[in-house]
Amino acid sequence: MYGLDRPQGDAGAPPAGGSAGAGTASLPCLLMVASDRISTYDVVHPTAIPDKGKVLTGLSVFWFGITQHIVANHLVSFSEGVPAQVRGRALVVRRLQMLPVECVVRGYITGSGWSDYQAGGAVSGIALPRGLRESERLRQPIFTPSTKAQSGHDEAIDFERAVELSGDRELMERVRRASIELYSFAAEHARERGVILADTKFEFGLDERGELMVADEVLTPDSSRYWPAEGFRPGRSQPSFDKQYVRDWASASGWDKRPPAPPLPPEVVEGTRARYVEAYERITGESFQAWVARSGSPAQTEARGAA
Repeated sequence: MYGLDRPQGDAGAPPAGGSAGAGTASLPCLLMVASDRISTYDVVHPTAIPDKGKVLTGLSVFWFGITQHIVANHLVSFSEGVPAQVRGRALVVRRLQMLPVECVVRGYITGSGWSDYQAGGAVSGIALPRGLRESERLRQPIFTPSTKAQSGHDEAIDFERAVELSGDRELMERVRRASIELYSFAAEHARERGVILADTKFEFGLDERGELMVADEVLTPDSSRYWPAEGFRPGRSQPSFDKQYVRDWASASGWDKRPPAPPLPPEVVEGTRARYVEAYERITGESFQAWVARSGSPAQTEARGAA
């Protein structure tokens, strides 16, 4: 969960490790801070997940760095211009004109996609083969956009509705291609490390020159479903490295999914942190503490994230 905190004015050229291209020094920038708080069913729980914001930020930096050949991104720096107290969970990023749709790519049939498939055999207007089992891999990834609801839940839409909302068919075709390429690249990378990327959500924007860029967080456990490859078996829900663990607890807690969300018990907090850190370490191939040190993060774990 990220928040765009405040304008930073003109950021200087990024140091090594900040994935910015030539000419970024003159771009208007924002400071984006990741929260340790977690939401389920679009409601934020009052309990923080220690180090969650650092995992989201570290993973985003990793993916931004290795996917630049597919599409540009908004990262300027994870160190220069980042205040000491939020190092490790904050980024200086380009200010973009964001597109009005969430860009979801599904490689497996699960979650709300599974529910839609059971109801009508299709997801976001895309007809799928009959007889699919829950969590089954699709023949090819599908682009299933959704709205960005100002209140309540996002609504799944088809591609034509996404074109209407953006007002630009050619742009949305570029976004669809970039989304599927990003997912496919990331899914292959993750699978080589024993992790299945079931689905994910991207956000895109345009800079002042009209260049398409992927923005916000990218391919994190908050915006993606990650499953361990070992023990994977279609026909059921899967163990996960993402916040499905919290969703499952919330669903079984008796909460009616309306605000306010209940506090999370200690075992759920600890289990969620462990899953997020394991996702970071498996995917990046480095220890989580290496990211903490490299980013100049404060030594102590944040008790609460940015709201």
